[in-house]
Amino acid sequence: MCLLSAAAFVWSPRAQATTVCTATTTPLVFPAAGIAPSESTATVTITCNTFALSVVAYARVRMCLSLDGGSLTPAQITPRRMQNGFGDPLDFQIFRDPARSQVWGGPLASGNTGPVQIDLTYPVPVLGGSATATATLYGRVPAQPGAASGTFTNTFSASNATLSYRYVEPLLLTSPYPASCTTGGVGGGTTGFGFTASASVPSRCTLSTATNLEFGSVPGTILSNRDETSAVTFTCTNRTAWNVGLDNGLHAAGAIRRMRRGSTSDYVRYELYRDEPRNLRWGTTTGSDTAAGTGTGASQSVTVYGRVPSGQTVPAGSYTDTVTVTVTY
Repeated sequence: MCLLSAAAFVWSPRAQATTVCTATTTPLVFPAAGIAPSESTATVTITCNTFALSVVAYARVRMCLSLDGGSLTPAQITPRRMQNGFGDPLDFQIFRDPARSQVWGGPLASGNTGPVQIDLTYPVPVLGGSATATATLYGRVPAQPGAASGTFTNTFSASNATLSYRYVEPLLLTSPYPASCTTGGVGGGTTGFGFTASASVPSRCTLSTATNLEFGSVPGTILSNRDETSAVTFTCTNRTAWNVGLDNGLHAAGAIRRMRRGSTSDYVRYELYRDEPRNLRWGTTTGSDTAAGTGTGASQSVTVYGRVPSGQTVPAGSYTDTVTVTVTY
């Protein structure tokens, strides 16, 4: 008796596994901006996980990181913008390269120069595999001397910063990557990664000039008030609250300002005021006897109203005093 047996072989395609990629980003924080350019970086970290395969293989992932203009309206890219609490703008940009010459954009945003593409290959044994990749955001805030002071932000939500990817799971490393980040391969997806861009424009004031207060010449006794003016000129960042104070000079007797003749003991009394009628004495107590205002980012000036009161008889000569101007902000 001849016993015959037959074996049936059934072909089954190799099982595919799902690859999922996610991304996170550190904040893009710029140091003091405004007067000079300010630069900073942030890091995008992408993690791809491939679940177990039936045989040992590889995962090859083609990824694109895209950025639009952020949450502000309009969501412009050239330039991108941040705003402070008053809605004042501050221009900035995010680049793909350390030289900061290639703007980081995205396939759906107008006026951009494209997303950042990353290709990632990693082994996937029977228990599954994973790998990470990073990309750097190179940020710059150009010099904007007229920028307002304050904290500026632009929030990039998951819809403003996106990761698109496609993947294949070849047995050989020589197999090609998917055709693009959105086509080809055996699967893929799109996910968002949010971050905030922020910059601080500090309040600052710079004194430019303080003109001399010249009362002229008086023949003999000072029979009537001698009134003259001078000007203090300065520049403060927009929205910076400032106070200008004048001290009592070098030769004051208590709260009485005096000019002195050389190194003698001869003095001429005078006073400085904040108003033309010369009723408001000018001092150094912020909120009380100083001149106050708000910066505009442009040059500003305040007028100093001086008076030498009548009824003084002093020896002939040149009388002077030095007054210190202080801008508090």
